[in-house]
Amino acid sequence: MLPIDLSGKRAFIAGVADDAGFGFAIAKALAEAGATICVGTWPPALGILEKMLERGRLAESMRLSGERTLTFERIYPLDAAYDTLADVPEDVLQSKRYADRGDFSISGVAQRFVEDFGDHPLDIIVHSLANGPEVQRPLIETSRAGYLAAVGVSAYSNVSLVRHLGPLVRPGGSFLSLTYLASERVIPGYGGGMSSAKAALESDTRTLAHEVGQRWGHRVNTISAGPLASRAASAIGKIDRMIEYYRANAPLSRPLHAMDVAYMAAFLASPFAEAITGSVVYVDNGFHAMGMTGEKPVL
Repeated sequence: MLPIDLSGKRAFIAGVADDAGFGFAIAKALAEAGATICVGTWPPALGILEKMLERGRLAESMRLSGERTLTFERIYPLDAAYDTLADVPEDVLQSKRYADRGDFSISGVAQRFVEDFGDHPLDIIVHSLANGPEVQRPLIETSRAGYLAAVGVSAYSNVSLVRHLGPLVRPGGSFLSLTYLASERVIPGYGGGMSSAKAALESDTRTLAHEVGQRWGHRVNTISAGPLASRAASAIGKIDRMIEYYRANAPLSRPLHAMDVAYMAAFLASPFAEAITGSVVYVDNGFHAMGMTGEKPVL
């Protein structure tokens, strides 16, 4: 038996706002393995998450094995569009949705970790962030602002997380992000610059793996996950059709579950993956391997 043991490790999952996405599932898997969990949540969604937790609406989702319960050691406000508070426009600072949240920038979260836990408080960082304000537009109709927003929040934010949190991670740390096959294949309907953002995320993973490995000895990987009907994915507008197509044409016709990705995340964060870095790991029932669909594909 080779159990994954992350006891004594602290993980930070950036991009948890509910119990429906990959970020939440990864939090559960890491907690099952013994890690303590901190999360970062977009300030406008943070109040809703807090109320759901207070009212016990996530109680069922937060159950772990052995009558244990997932708990969040800290929930930090995080808007990954901003590296520092000085970068935040005045209208955002004055918005009621951001009021009384303190420094919600990436550097602000890094400082909070030091204040709460000391100089080297982290072991595992998970980037579960993506946003494309024009995702339903074809790339050719995407504005410059929409394109840059998609790349900034969905790709560059990972670079910024690594830069600001890398010095806080204890030896042998693991950085992980989530990508999608649109980085290398045409996925009609996945527009607004999001395919470009995922391509950048994967390229950055390779470069960061080298730089971070040489500088701090940490590992950097990304998981290319199949489509999941999360609340965030509903913004695409055709997620159910994408899931149906995958199930009909992937080598494995089973449904893809969030925990499939979460278990891979736990493995990549564990000592069993100490020699794995700079990799794109596919968790999509093998769909990425297909060059031609079956005789009766779902269209």
